[in-house]
Amino acid sequence: MSKTSASCFHTLVPCAGTGSRAGTASPKQYQDVAGQPMIMHTVQSLAQVPQLTSGWVILSPVDDFSWPELDWPSHFRRVPCGGASRAQSVFNGLQAMRQAGVPDSDWVLVHDAARCLITPEAVSQLIEACRNDAVGGLLALPLPDTLKSHALDEQGARVASTVPRADKWLAQTPQMFRLGALHEALASVSASGFEGITDESSAMERLGLSPRLVPGSAQNLKVTYPADFAFAEAVLKGKA
Repeated sequence: MSKTSASCFHTLVPCAGTGSRAGTASPKQYQDVAGQPMIMHTVQSLAQVPQLTSGWVILSPVDDFSWPELDWPSHFRRVPCGGASRAQSVFNGLQAMRQAGVPDSDWVLVHDAARCLITPEAVSQLIEACRNDAVGGLLALPLPDTLKSHALDEQGARVASTVPRADKWLAQTPQMFRLGALHEALASVSASGFEGITDESSAMERLGLSPRLVPGSAQNLKVTYPADFAFAEAVLKGKA
């Protein structure tokens, strides 16, 4: 059996953020959406992906959320090793996976806790598109709107130029890379506090690699602002 076919797939969900832009009193991933905490929608959707062997939800060491056990998938675990930033939480989570014996050759799909509208079908599509890729890849959306750059004056922002959008994509998650390769990419910038690392792909790009772009869906938005909660609620209630 080849190394590629023998490799397993795991998901890692950084869940240690505070969600300050959401305007909520507690971390946004714990806010109720369509009858349960948002993170539970995310976890339950990922748990339905048949290719995934395990799930690792990375929490803050001081997390005090009362986790529901009834609907928690048995092959997912919660690990309180999160850091001060998303990149630090992912890095710490990868280290926990390695210490638990997950091979460096296995694939890790890092997914945002606040992308609660992800579908199992989209995750499976990413896995099948990238399982034989030399680098890995991510779900992303070709930019649909006209893109503007801005200049600031005393009244605020004004259009400075229209930016060509033909080669522009909006990065989403999951982002799928080999455990060892992603750990190496993040380790190489850990001394700087992960400066400039906005997602896993950006860390891989710093090594001169070009992750594959796999078309995703506009529905797979990251719930960030108050209006996003209403949209997510409507979609999830519609599915129910």
